Parts: sequence; structure tokens; C-alpha cells
Amino acid sequence: MSDTPELLPVGFRDRLAPVAERGAAIERAVLGVLASHGYDRVDPPLAETERALSQRGGNRTDHLRFTDPISQRTLALRTDMTTQIGRIAASRLADAPRPLRLCYAGQVLRLRSGQLRPERQMTQIGAEIIGSDEVAAAREVVSLAIEALQSAGVTGITVDFTLPDLVDRLAETRYPLDGAKLEAVKAELDSKDAGGLAALGAQDYLPLIAAAGPYHDALTKLEALDAGGALASRIEGLRAIALPIADDIRLTLDPTERHGFEYQSWFGFTLYADGHVASLGRGGTYMLRQADGGSEPATGFSLYPDALAEAGNGESARRLFLPIGHDGAASAKLRSEGWRTVAALSDVDDANALGCTHRLENGAAQPL
Repeated sequence: MSDTPELLPVGFRDRLAPVAERGAAIERAVLGVLASHGYDRVDPPLAETERALSQRGGNRTDHLRFTDPISQRTLALRTDMTTQIGRIAASRLADAPRPLRLCYAGQVLRLRSGQLRPERQMTQIGAEIIGSDEVAAAREVVSLAIEALQSAGVTGITVDFTLPDLVDRLAETRYPLDGAKLEAVKAELDSKDAGGLAALGAQDYLPLIAAAGPYHDALTKLEALDAGGALASRIEGLRAIALPIADDIRLTLDPTERHGFEYQSWFGFTLYADGHVASLGRGGTYMLRQADGGSEPATGFSLYPDALAEAGNGESARRLFLPIGHDGAASAKLRSEGWRTVAALSDVDDANALGCTHRLENGAAQPL
């Protein structure tokens, strides 16, 4: 009698064919796009010291921690690869010419999960420009993220822009707020509560609620806000970033959106697609912490493509059944053209049962 296998922990699961195969194909396609634009791949370790990951991740405490039996130090499994890219850029590649373009792909682990994303192990693929957070860098990164999704077969893409430091900028210039009131105003803007803003005496911030929605209309409303020129550079930047984006990409703007942009500076964006409830990725500008206490500007994005593999995006496998005594040269040629071959090991092997779509006959692939 065999033992009953244990259930996997909550948030973890096996990925079998064809989902695992589609996931690998998506990763290849996205990394191919990033490489074609001059991004060099780096591959940081799955675990680092808990202190290093927490400090570079804004003192996050949601890591899976364990004690290293060799060093007896507390290690943590990464929850995000971006912080590791920052460490590599600030240390081993500190003397590399800027702007430095890096890309990565790997698994990240979360201590907890959410309703939209119940999984706790996810694939993360991304790209970073180290040394620049200018409009040109943001424009490149947004365009690259769109191209990466398209390479994975994604259609119906929406890019939602945000300005993470918008309220802080207004509070320091046109519409002053003290620290406590500033946080209260941000909370009301998060919930889009006009009554709450009015109760705080922050009527000047009410137009920001209306300045959310389809990009062009929202930007027009943002321009109409009497900000005394405080937002001019931000608005000009948004226009420059959106300019090269094709008309088949939907653009929206929510200028006060902060969720997921806690560490971004002046610009952020989220990627959505038809058929997917949760976002497929996000990015923006930020500052990298350095060991000497300084910082370096950077711009990048991360994709979480597992949902694409689950939904069927990616390459379709063509499986070719090779009967006993098949033409070896013909099968080799077909493999070089992208076919996957399954060779019979006996006369009773069944092509349909083995998941094949075609059969090799007279040196050619014939549909089953």
C-alpha cells in the first residue's frame, strides 16, 4: 500500500503540460524582446540575507525566512527581483557605464496571497534602466512592456498611467498641507471620496477625482487644474510617453493611484489586458538605494505572466508521431522547423493517446 501524497501548501501548485510549456514559451518570447533592445540578463539568487532584502525593499517584513545551517544567519526567499537588480547594479556593476539596461526572469515567493492573486509562487520577468528616470527612459520602458506582452500573444492591452508623487508635489507648492492632513487627503483620494475631501477642507484636491479615466479626457481635466505650473513638467512628460503608443492600445490615467507604487517617484503605470481580472504587470520611475546612503535614478517594469500561460497564451505545440522505422532525416528536418516529435517505442503506441496532432508518413507530417 502506498502512502497518500500530502497536499501542497496553500498558494502553491504543480504546473503540468501544456501550461508549463506555454509558460516557458512566454518567458522565451519576452526575454527575446528584451535582449533585442539591448537589455543584458542577470540572474540573482533565490535567497539572500533577510536584512539585505528588507533594507533594499523598503524594510519589508513579508519574506519567508529561515536560518542558514552554514552561516547561522537569517536568510529570506525573495518576494521581488527588482530589489536584487538594484543590489547588483549598485555593487557588482557599480562601475558599468550608465544608462545600464538589465533584464531578468525567475520565481518569487509571497508570504501571503490576495483574492485576485491567490498564488504565492509566481514568475516575474522584467527590465530596468539604471541611471535614468527621465521621460525618454519612461517612454522606452512603457513601449518595451507593451511589445513584450504582444510577443506573448496578448491583445486588448490597457496601460493605466499614474503620478505617484502628484499629491505631495501639490502639497508642497500650490495647495499646502501639513503632514497629518496630507495623509488624510491621500486616503480620501484613494477611495475617491469627494465628501471626505470636503470635510477635510481640501476642496482644492476635488478635481483630481474627476481627472481619472480615459487618458485624453483625464489629461485635459488635469491640465485645467489651477496648479500654478506645479504640474506642467508632469503633464508634458505624460504626453511624451503616450505619443509613440499605437492607437490599438487603450490608455487611461488615474493621477492619484498609489496602490503598488509605494516606491515609485514621479511616474508609474499598470498593464491590463482583456480577459484578465488582475493586472499583468506594472512599472515606473524610482530611486535605487546605494550602500553609501546615496541613491541612483532608475526606470523599469515587471510582468507576472503566469495568468497568460493558464489562459492559453503562448506557442501552440505541434506534436508529430513517429512510427516504428520512421525516416530519421525527415523527422530531424521537421524538428528544426519547430515540430515536437514523439517516437513510438512499440507497435502498440497510440498517436492520439500520446497527444500528437500529426503523424509522419512518407517523409511529411499528416494531420491525424
